[in-house]
Amino acid sequence: MNGSSNVKGLFACINEKMGANASQLEREIGSDHFPPNEHFFGLVNFGNTCYSNSVLQALYFCKPFREKVLEYKAKNKRSKETLLTCLADLFYSIATQKKKVGTIAPKKFIARLRKEKEDFDNYMQQDAHEFLIFLMNHVNEVMLAERQASQPNVGKSKNDVQPGSGQNQQRKEKPEPTWVHEIFQGVLTNETKCLNCETVSSKDEEFLDLQVDVDQNTSISHCLKRYSNTETLCSEDKFKCDNCRSYQEAQKRMLVKKLPMILALHLKRFKYVDQLNRYVKVSHRVVFPLELRLFNTSDDAVNPDRLYDLVAVVIHCGSGPNRGHYISIVKSHGFWLLFDDDVVEKIEASAIEDFFGLTSEPGIPKSSETGYILFYQSRDCN
Repeated sequence: MNGSSNVKGLFACINEKMGANASQLEREIGSDHFPPNEHFFGLVNFGNTCYSNSVLQALYFCKPFREKVLEYKAKNKRSKETLLTCLADLFYSIATQKKKVGTIAPKKFIARLRKEKEDFDNYMQQDAHEFLIFLMNHVNEVMLAERQASQPNVGKSKNDVQPGSGQNQQRKEKPEPTWVHEIFQGVLTNETKCLNCETVSSKDEEFLDLQVDVDQNTSISHCLKRYSNTETLCSEDKFKCDNCRSYQEAQKRMLVKKLPMILALHLKRFKYVDQLNRYVKVSHRVVFPLELRLFNTSDDAVNPDRLYDLVAVVIHCGSGPNRGHYISIVKSHGFWLLFDDDVVEKIEASAIEDFFGLTSEPGIPKSSETGYILFYQSRDCN
């Protein structure tokens, strides 16, 4: 058999497998229960792209994000290709398929991604969280650049001093938030209390995701409470109190001041070990519930009672950061689906427990498939 026949035979096997997967999923969901105007399409893996496939599936099923990307596709008639236009084309291609289930090759998106960032232009395993943060920041930058190009005078003052005048230019106004901010951005407040005069000072900072440490046999709620634990600043770490005008012992804690529409939680599964001179995976069992309410909010929090529903999880499978595989599970119209590159399967909600991580308790099954990035969507935006 010649090379051409081998290639044709390979694609025939792939297409047969995809067709079998699609038929199986349709049977599992049932024609009477298949949600209208919804599509479940796996993504082809180009050698090492499971890290992006898993994140893209999670974002596609974060409904506010999907809607904004498709809205961008409808409103922006442009000729210049960007990572955002490629993302919009991919989402549009999935959303407008005639079939309900199947497989799509995100070839244009991956090609553009490799052009935009050198780290992704190879065949090594990449980190799904690094990709997520890069994608959100890059999409945001594209929109800001397009906004500035269409409104060149936005953010400029009449009194701005021109470059070369020998004087500092006035600081430009902070740009208006984009829909990436509107969906994912929250605000943390760093509270510091002087133990001498008891004056409390605070400093706010924005976040697109919260990165939390993990402990053995714990829960996301516990991890978030630990994130906001009070830390005492003493000895060489004393706090310079403006009221006392001297360095004093103080208590410091980080609280959530503004809760985002979609809360992205990154479980810090990879830890650098000096003795081994490398990163190792922390596979501790961390329970993540289907519903979540934050209790580490500040007294002046904007929306402290927001209730969240779990809508997607990016899962790392394997024993270390440089080996293994990424998959994702998502919730759609009341049921859960597992996306493993081109394979899509319906799973029971009880199966989510399989992705909590390893336990130290004897007699309980162990798994290297651990939740890595969690996406919780606010119930008030449904």
